[in-house]
Amino acid sequence: MIRVLLADDQALVRAGFRALLDAQPDIEVAGEAADGEEALRRVRELRPDVVLMDIRMPVLDGLAATRRITSDAEPADVKVVMLTTFELDEYVFEAIRAGASGFLVKDAEPDELLRAVRTVVDGDALLSPGVTRRLIAEFAARSKEPAAAGALARLTEREREVMALVGIGLSNEEIARRLVVSPLTAKTHVSRTMVKLGARDRAQLVVLAYESGLVRPGWLG
Repeated sequence: MIRVLLADDQALVRAGFRALLDAQPDIEVAGEAADGEEALRRVRELRPDVVLMDIRMPVLDGLAATRRITSDAEPADVKVVMLTTFELDEYVFEAIRAGASGFLVKDAEPDELLRAVRTVVDGDALLSPGVTRRLIAEFAARSKEPAAAGALARLTEREREVMALVGIGLSNEEIARRLVVSPLTAKTHVSRTMVKLGARDRAQLVVLAYESGLVRPGWLG
């Protein structure tokens, strides 16, 4: 059973999400929070698998709450999916850098929300949809100049190639087709790359791809 915490300052939004999620045989809503500070307390108390976190909340915003949750050693495995009203929310790229496993717009279809919860629990990140690719490219373009690529020296040539493809938003299946390998082989390369670079998940691997200069904004394949 996937346990979800809902963090949003609008009770009506939480009620809608709860009705949808609790109707699923493999998902349950473990609790709710109306601001970022309450979300932190509830995460430590309830130990959910996934937090659906609104970016704009009182007391402590979703970005700051996410940074604290993902840097907290206890619990270590909680995944955060950011919720935003606008596709080009100014905080989305920073949210991913803070450790969020992805994000959704609040008017996403119900199936998208359910798929998001199940995706992040499986260890993947919400980086395949076209809107995500545009957002990452947009905010990477506004970020600082690429850092030194010294960390990439740990990677093999194939792992760099795979990291670049992850960076432009390709799924494991798409990477497999591009490199003419099996999806399992592609997944193995991605996993090894994450381990070598200390990336929390696929989302942070994308950030590292941009920050190292391996991928530049606009290289969407």
